[in-house]
Amino acid sequence: MDAERASGFRYSNRAYLLQFRRAGAGTVLVDPIPIAGELAPLAEVINPLEWVLHSADQDLPGLDELGMRPAALYDTELAGRLAGYERVGLAAIVERKLGFELKKGHGADDWSNRPLPETWLNYAALDVEVLLELRDAVAEDLESQGKTDWAAQEFEHVRLAGPPKPKPDRWRRTSQIHSLKSSRQLAAVRELWTARDELARKRDVAPGRVLPDSAIVAAATADPKNVDALRSLPVFGGPRQRRSSALWMQALERARALSSEELPPVTQPFTGPPPVNRWSRRNPEAAERLAAARAAITELSERVKVPVENLLTPELVRRLCWDFDPTDHPGDLTRVTAEIDETLAAGGARPWQRELTAPCSRRHCARHPPMLLVSNTR
Repeated sequence: MDAERASGFRYSNRAYLLQFRRAGAGTVLVDPIPIAGELAPLAEVINPLEWVLHSADQDLPGLDELGMRPAALYDTELAGRLAGYERVGLAAIVERKLGFELKKGHGADDWSNRPLPETWLNYAALDVEVLLELRDAVAEDLESQGKTDWAAQEFEHVRLAGPPKPKPDRWRRTSQIHSLKSSRQLAAVRELWTARDELARKRDVAPGRVLPDSAIVAAATADPKNVDALRSLPVFGGPRQRRSSALWMQALERARALSSEELPPVTQPFTGPPPVNRWSRRNPEAAERLAAARAAITELSERVKVPVENLLTPELVRRLCWDFDPTDHPGDLTRVTAEIDETLAAGGARPWQRELTAPCSRRHCARHPPMLLVSNTR
């Protein structure tokens, strides 16, 4: 299976074309837009099956909106990572395992366009026509490396993960926001970003196509006091932005009207460990633990040929090294080991990851208690 979206063009993550291939049934392309409310019979047929996708986490949210949820999943991109392939794009894995080249096509185009050109449809069909054969080829590599169970756990994790939760204060990800120095300027960015997001959602247009980040930062910096001053800024003087001048001006006025207590802090509050470059000063022991953990995980990655980020997420490693205090149970290696495993499990680490990144030996625990290192189980 595959789905084509319109990332960078539309606000929503909906699928604009569905591609299916089943052994013995051939390839079928479905335009879900005019029949989005009538796909229940199709979902009833395909939901009980194993789905083979490439980069499944990109397509599953849009398919879920259509009532399509797999009973089992095989992700060829994730499988390639676990098998140790250096390049895991679809074209790269197809060339490596099947021996032919997929021409670069229209993956980055606007699939919300109608009618879709025949060349685009051919490109879309080819993507799924190789997936079943590719699945079997990659599965052989995983089996020979003893990683079949690892892959099964990862696929199930992706299948059940659901869409990512929106991050708080998304407006702080505005490009070039680091150039702003005052809370009042940040408030202007926040108000403009929010107004843009609401308009983009209403129009189903990618926010950057409604108003670029650079224009938001320029307006926050200049702080125009009237519409004419706003229109004198780059971008805002164009025909499309002139029609929305009142909307942007209202956002700036809201920012100016905020009391000092309502302004956002210049420095974003931390909800987890601080930036790593501050660890040596604030918690030298944690900094030592992190350095040891990173070295151990890197060595493990090279030995089992799995990318570091697929062994444990960097965020989870940082949180473990920062939060865990081995002095709570001095000399009790069993208790320390159990608490490390509990922390990893609570952070979403799968059983194969927790087993492989097992707590270190007693000697290393004395120096770097929560350090992870190569398990002796392989």
